[in-house]
This record gives sequence, C-alpha cells and structure tokens, in this order.
Amino acid sequence: MVAVALTYTAGITAQSSSGCTTALIGLSPCLNYISGNTSRPSSSCCSQLGSVVSSQPQCLCQLVNGGGSSLGITINQTRALGLPSACRVQTPPVSRCNGACQKYH
Repeated sequence: MVAVALTYTAGITAQSSSGCTTALIGLSPCLNYISGNTSRPSSSCCSQLGSVVSSQPQCLCQLVNGGGSSLGITINQTRALGLPSACRVQTPPVSRCNGACQKYH
C-alpha cells in the first residue's frame, strides 16, 4: 500500500515537477520514518536523502510541505523537517523552500 501511494504521489508530482519524480521515488525508504512508523530513519533512507540533497535539493520542498497529505499519506512534518538532522545530512535552509516550491506546485 505504501508503494502504491508513493507511486501515485510520484505520478502527481510528475505532472507538476517531472524532474523531481525520480528523486521522490528514491526517498521511499524514508516514508516509514516521516510518517511516524519508525523511531529512526534507515540507512538506505539517509543514503537516498544525501543523494537528493546533492543532486536536486529543491525536490525536498515537496516533502517539507507535506505533499502526501492531500493523497491520504500521513507525513509528520516535524519528522520531515528533522530527517536531515536524524540522517546527519546538511541541507539548504528550509526558508528557501517557499520560493522553490511555488515554482514546482
């Protein structure tokens, strides 16, 4: 069910920001953490997060802005914002998402 929801989210994302589709699909190992189902992100989640930060950091805005909530995917925004810290991955400031996300939504 999680994979189906993530695939559906990616399909919606593809319509508005096709460049982020692959990046967001790659973050699927993080879904359990950001939805509150696990206490720590997996190593594969952190690895994927690092890849997205280095290649397409603007795609993280959709995660920060709770893009899955409109599709019935529960994302704990506090957890989403804390994911980089939990993974020890340096990200651009969240304040940059406001302008970047407007471009992608």
